Amino acid sequence: MLIVNNQEMAMLDRETINEIGLPGMVLMEHAALRVVELLGRLYGPLAKKRALIFAGKGNNGGDGLAIARLLLNAEASVNVFLLCNPEELKGDALKNFQILQQWGAKIHYLAAEKDLQRVDIALMCADFIVDAIYGTGFKGSVTGIGAELIKIINDSGVPVIAVDLPSGLDASTGKVAGPCIQASATVTLGLPKLGLLLEPGSKYVGELWLGEISLAPQAIKKAGLKTNLITAAEVAAKLPQRPRAAHKGTFGHVIAVGGSEGMTGAIHLAASGALRSGAGLVTAAVPKSLHSIMEMKTVEIMTKPLPETEAVTVGQEALDAILGLLAAGNVLLLGPGMSRHVSTSALLANLLPKVNKPLILDADALNMISADDPAKVFAGIKAPVIITPHPGEMGRLLGISAREVQQNRVETARQAAAEWKVVVVLKGAKTLVAHPDGTLYINPTGNPGMATGGSGDVLAGIIASLVAQGLDAFDAALVGVYVHGLAGDLAGQRRGRLGMTAGDLVEELPRALLELETGNCLPLPQVNERLRRIV
Repeated sequence: MLIVNNQEMAMLDRETINEIGLPGMVLMEHAALRVVELLGRLYGPLAKKRALIFAGKGNNGGDGLAIARLLLNAEASVNVFLLCNPEELKGDALKNFQILQQWGAKIHYLAAEKDLQRVDIALMCADFIVDAIYGTGFKGSVTGIGAELIKIINDSGVPVIAVDLPSGLDASTGKVAGPCIQASATVTLGLPKLGLLLEPGSKYVGELWLGEISLAPQAIKKAGLKTNLITAAEVAAKLPQRPRAAHKGTFGHVIAVGGSEGMTGAIHLAASGALRSGAGLVTAAVPKSLHSIMEMKTVEIMTKPLPETEAVTVGQEALDAILGLLAAGNVLLLGPGMSRHVSTSALLANLLPKVNKPLILDADALNMISADDPAKVFAGIKAPVIITPHPGEMGRLLGISAREVQQNRVETARQAAAEWKVVVVLKGAKTLVAHPDGTLYINPTGNPGMATGGSGDVLAGIIASLVAQGLDAFDAALVGVYVHGLAGDLAGQRRGRLGMTAGDLVEELPRALLELETGNCLPLPQVNERLRRIV
């Protein structure tokens, strides 16, 4: 599902209105209809419902004024609060204001702090609020009477439906620099806005619904949009097929290399994630001193002892053994629990240019690369590469702090993918998957219970498994992160989030895949084809 920033949305509106010729009033009317449809779904028959509409001076406010008229037509009791003088209204917002006056609506003007007393009184008996104060053009921090109003609304306990996005939220970045409406639900219009899906913005959104407003399809195509939300339907369509005549070799062989003293669990979780995601064969290759431990921990996973250092890490003498394993495998996963020993680093430097099959680099493999020149290292790899850094690892690769990564996750992931010509999986809340051509997907699944040691190892194994089963690197990454997050959501439902472990994710993988195969994940609740819930 395509996602837009504020500039892209403005361009689509202009193209639809100016080039296609669909009047802006039509778009505004469709927006109002979608919001009223959701209000009817959430609160039942709207007759005699007491609605408060808060409208700003822009097009978002114009949507709110149109919503007020439709609610009056539905025999609701409506009070409109306008955060500007009528003289400040322009274009379609002004037209809707003039029409609403003809409807005899109760319109109140919030010009000074004393006017907020009227809001306090109205809130005492309101059934719901419609937030149409600030739209996609908003940037910075809400100040003055707007800031006071948002605090009053948030403290009221009255449900809030936000039009397009909660007021105070940056549509492009998800940043919240000051007071922001805490919505019960948001109806985003035309296409989802990027800021609604990124942290911290997503926590203000409530239920996220998408309302169709008749944007021109040719305008969307012409825009060349490259940001997307991963959906269950898309993931289900990309899942590897399981032919009746298949055998274990049909579904590929994952070679997973890693582990060190005290970190055997990392490679075990990665290998288990690969097996539970459908790989036909999985071999976990570990330092020889840890081999007996792996033999006891695993049944279905094959194991291979490798030459080791005195510190019980995979040593550079393991090069030929790993290449020999890879000759019989389909994909190589490097890094979980691998350590950063000098001999292990030497192994990695010599191994990477010789790999001729898809490669997943995780954890310590990335940390060792960051100590070198990442651009040079990645340029020397001839095979398709997927990297799966968390913000700290990405920061080390780029020579910046984890905080800087988190402040600009989308552009950071895009920059790294384009510069290094690799598929980037930037882990964290709303994991991102970036392609070298600039295409980027945001993952909606997952929860805070997954913030536990080993969760990333499981993800690396899932992605490796999907590559082994025949998906290309980018598809494997976006399917992998969705399935991983869905397994986490299922584990949270079954066990709760506080005590969740990475092993719980492994156990829920078959159920997550079954949910996708049988279509139990979709469709999400919807009012009609023009209004549907997306998160």
